[in-house]
Amino acid sequence: MVSFFYSHLSAGAGGWSPLISDKYQWLEVDLGERTKITAVATQGRYGSSDWLTSYLLMFSDTGHNWKQYRQEDSIGSFPGNSNADSVVQYKLQQPAIARFLRLIPLDWNPSGRIGLRLETYGCPYTSDVVSLNGGSSSLVYRLSPGPWRTSKEVVSLKFKTLRNSGILLHAEGQQGVSLSLELERGKLQLLLRQGKTSPEPLRLASLGSLLDDQHWHHVVLEQKNAHLNLTVDKNTERVQLPAEFSRWAIEQLSLGAIHSLRSQKPDTSSKDLHGCIENLLYNGFNLIELAKNSDHQVTGNVTFSCAEPVSVALTFTGPQSFLQLPGTTASSPGGVSVGFQFRTWNKGGLLFTFSLPQQEGMVWLYLSDARLRLMIHIRLWPALFSGAALNDGQWHSVDFTARRGRLTISVDKGEGGIAHAAPSFPVTTESQLNLFETFQGCMRLLTVENQPVDLIKVQQRLLGNYSQLQIDMCGIIDRCSPSHCEHGGRCSQSWTVFHCNCSDTGYSGATCHSSVYEQSCEAYKHNGNTSGHFYIDVDGSGPIKPQLVYCNMTEETTWMVLLHNNTELTRVRPSPAVSQHSVHFDYSTQEEQLLAAISQSEHCEQELSYHCRKSRLLNTLEGSPFSWWLGGPGQGRVQTYWGGAHPGSQQCACGLQGDCVDLQHYCNCDADRLEWTEDSGLLTHKDTLPVRSLVLGDIQRPGSEAAYRVGPLRCHGDKNFWNAAFFDKETSYLHFPTFHGELSADISFLFKTTGSSGVFLENLGIKDFIRIELSSSTQVVFSFDVGNGPLEVRVESSVPLNDNRWHRVRAERNVKEASLRLDELPVATQEAPTDGHFHLQLNSQLFIGGTASRQKGFRGCIRSLQLNGVTLDLEERAKITPGVQPGCPGHCSSYGSLCQNHGRCVERASGFQCDCSLSAYAGVFCQTEVSASFKPGTSVSYTFKEPYELSRNRSALPSSIYSEMTLRAENISLSFRTNQSPALLLYVSSYYREYLAVLISKHGKRGTGLLCLFLFSCFPFNDLISFLSLSSCLKSDIFLFPESDDLDPDLAKLASLGFTGCLSVVHFNTISPLKAALRHSDTSPVIITGPLVQSNCGSAASTNPYAAENTPHLSGKKGGASFASSGICKERVGWEVKRGSTVNSCLMPWLESCFIKSESPIALEISALLYEPLNHPGCCTVAHCRWEFY
Repeated sequence: MVSFFYSHLSAGAGGWSPLISDKYQWLEVDLGERTKITAVATQGRYGSSDWLTSYLLMFSDTGHNWKQYRQEDSIGSFPGNSNADSVVQYKLQQPAIARFLRLIPLDWNPSGRIGLRLETYGCPYTSDVVSLNGGSSSLVYRLSPGPWRTSKEVVSLKFKTLRNSGILLHAEGQQGVSLSLELERGKLQLLLRQGKTSPEPLRLASLGSLLDDQHWHHVVLEQKNAHLNLTVDKNTERVQLPAEFSRWAIEQLSLGAIHSLRSQKPDTSSKDLHGCIENLLYNGFNLIELAKNSDHQVTGNVTFSCAEPVSVALTFTGPQSFLQLPGTTASSPGGVSVGFQFRTWNKGGLLFTFSLPQQEGMVWLYLSDARLRLMIHIRLWPALFSGAALNDGQWHSVDFTARRGRLTISVDKGEGGIAHAAPSFPVTTESQLNLFETFQGCMRLLTVENQPVDLIKVQQRLLGNYSQLQIDMCGIIDRCSPSHCEHGGRCSQSWTVFHCNCSDTGYSGATCHSSVYEQSCEAYKHNGNTSGHFYIDVDGSGPIKPQLVYCNMTEETTWMVLLHNNTELTRVRPSPAVSQHSVHFDYSTQEEQLLAAISQSEHCEQELSYHCRKSRLLNTLEGSPFSWWLGGPGQGRVQTYWGGAHPGSQQCACGLQGDCVDLQHYCNCDADRLEWTEDSGLLTHKDTLPVRSLVLGDIQRPGSEAAYRVGPLRCHGDKNFWNAAFFDKETSYLHFPTFHGELSADISFLFKTTGSSGVFLENLGIKDFIRIELSSSTQVVFSFDVGNGPLEVRVESSVPLNDNRWHRVRAERNVKEASLRLDELPVATQEAPTDGHFHLQLNSQLFIGGTASRQKGFRGCIRSLQLNGVTLDLEERAKITPGVQPGCPGHCSSYGSLCQNHGRCVERASGFQCDCSLSAYAGVFCQTEVSASFKPGTSVSYTFKEPYELSRNRSALPSSIYSEMTLRAENISLSFRTNQSPALLLYVSSYYREYLAVLISKHGKRGTGLLCLFLFSCFPFNDLISFLSLSSCLKSDIFLFPESDDLDPDLAKLASLGFTGCLSVVHFNTISPLKAALRHSDTSPVIITGPLVQSNCGSAASTNPYAAENTPHLSGKKGGASFASSGICKERVGWEVKRGSTVNSCLMPWLESCFIKSESPIALEISALLYEPLNHPGCCTVAHCRWEFY
């Protein structure tokens, strides 16, 4: 290693100290030749208070066109000294190869001045270089079999150029098939040409950006068979080549132009390269060295040196950057001419301005919406526009001229646009020319009156004036190359920041990192969703894309259904001369999605059926199978067992159970009978799923017939969703390997606790760390340090979080920002520094539920912990960790509200279940209406169970039993739809000759329906043996009829008519008679007369689509019926009913005021019928009667 030490003495003191201490000073070092620089060390000026606290490093090959050295592609400044004597050394992460080094002070000791002693460390650097100047300037290498031929082809080189397009390298093989590396708009393109059959090249990869900056860029091309890696500087892209490249070999290499094997002249249709190539290696052999030695395999015309044009650029780093130049003199010809080139990412910015003293006006040329706009602030002169999309980071030339009454703006020599005007006043500038105020970008080749501006004189303060400029360099950075936008997010940028457009990606966040979808059907279920198609993202923020699946939530178990291209029973149609029938199944999801979904599920199954008639299935006489299937990852492995049997058994389900039609065989079809039979069953071994293809063998014999069915893949259970651990002590914790989330990290989990604080997660590095904790009973804090100092993101909850209910935490940190979300509260964010460190470097174990110091531990449950989409197995680690228990019971406190309509939440080991036995509804959350279509003659009768062995003789009932059996309320609810009037809806009777009936009676001349209630009772109906029958209705009012010893004749007549319509969710106290008849008719005391068909007729979805907005929703929250008198139907009314009395006259006015105007389905709830027995039998008081319509 060679060490270089440079110092400059000022006023006799050791070290360099400029006369003026400001940010425009620099120390430049000439190393004499290009050198590989690996480290720098700084020290303050000897015996003084002068030292630097931070500085920039610049490197150059020529002393011009400087390039700033950046750490992690973002950090530009280096830490300096804290005193004058200590040495601070910094090892460069990537060695810099340069001849010149420039150190620019940023900050220094405020009690002193700039002072520095500098040492650099490095090694000699040697290289072979050629210059390419276009035209005939190129090299061609014809390769012959030799020692450099290997199974792996590797080409590497370095190049530099000022032009944004040109042929860098062309490799041609057999039959004209070739690969090319070409510069296009400053990016390197890898193109495939397949001879004359494919005139348009195929773009395989695009890498790099701003490669026309006249700095060296390293390129490596590695090809092995059909796999290729392209590396530009530090970024690599992997490419899968067409299959024919597996035997492709390079026969000729062209440098700087395209030369065909069959032509002596270069291809003039492509642009040749203008620039330099260094160290061109093919399989380790230096081809430029061969050219120097005039090897016979090399032809071409090049110069073995790098001739670099000098082009001084300016960088306007911020809104305060500006340059002032003197204007034209009064003796110069009338008019003004300004020319320059610029590049920027910003859509707006003022490029230059100058005054018109004679007209007392101003000329402004600026970018507006990425177009050039010229404004002359005088006499309302109209604006001129030219160019478009000028914020693309490319160099664009601008020529502004105003002479002889004609004004012209030209962009890119007219190719980008040109605009003209003829002002009626002279445009001259005798004052200063102010360039680029508020503009952020680069400029070069500046001319005024067709004379180049010497920017080095500007830098030396010999010409014009400037502030906050970087001179002799272009500091543009492409923040979108490589893109930090993940999962296909589209990157855009300005001079200082980038932005990710995540639309249509399925991901969100500043870098499109976090998935917007749940990871399983189980997770969707616990968000309160019901059956339907959902996108699931099995690995969250991982690389696997979301997939569309069907989630079946109609059963206790939630099934994920993955379809393929043929799930129907399919008849086998044999082809002549084909002994086997083969069929392949294509699934609706990609391979990695499919395998991840199977792996994550607790159980998977797939139906496999074979229907046969004289067509054998598995066992031949010699023991080999007639048929088989392939299943598992990739193309699948051969499986010789059938549905319902075990892998490798070469049996069907009947063979395992011992009930085949012929006990000498292990499959029904192997009996080879003339009658149709089948072998069907479920494949449940996940290692052999899914079924990829099916091969059927015994199908060609005369009389053979067969059909097969491979059902969809069905999986249930999410091994990750319920994976939990309980930390019963504050000193207990789990530890895992170090978390690697250098550039982007997301952490999500659920917790529940009764404690007020505790650390959920912590991982430490030497200086960096990451931590999530419950800091108080209402606050969660996400804190971290990536080298810029500790940062915190906090979310405050309005309700306590230590309520022993599940709460969800989602934290994310990337190069742009950190975010924290708690439950459904608004997201809290913290922006990252624009030019700060962004690599999170951790090296210790990851602690869950505690810290390395065993302080501030968490006491409670943590569940479904995922880091960058990978679930940590808390339960498995908890089994071997003292103080931590696997699993965590008690989910109903958090999810019980999902059980609707009187459904009861039941705890399970992993999750919960809604018990709908006491509800008139069904479904996973008791949310599905149970409805039936009725026809004339249809009825359902439900017989209540007797609580006691009671005599049917009412007089024999002891008064003590009578009093014990007395309840104080009946609750009835139902929903109905019908066009029939009159009709009987519901009838309840007891052995005591009491009854209650709900019916529809004709009303008015038009025969509209009234909803009526007949009541004759002194006892609650569910205390005695009663009878319930059902029917249905439309428009309604309410009537209360007097009691009677016998069934009212009109009621009996009405019951005999039957009805046609729909009844839904019928509920009487705790009894759901319609649900019992439809779902549990075998075990319930129900009698069904006539046809009873279950349907969805009671749901809102089954209504007339043209009247959907008028359909009342059964929950009472959507839709609603229109009442003639608002609110009166929810009032309470009391009256007394005695034997033989009638209440029609006193109640009719009130009841008629509840006439319903809606013709939509009506749900009726009769609640709080409170009974007060009177002293004499046969009489009662209906104390409070409330009718509610929904």
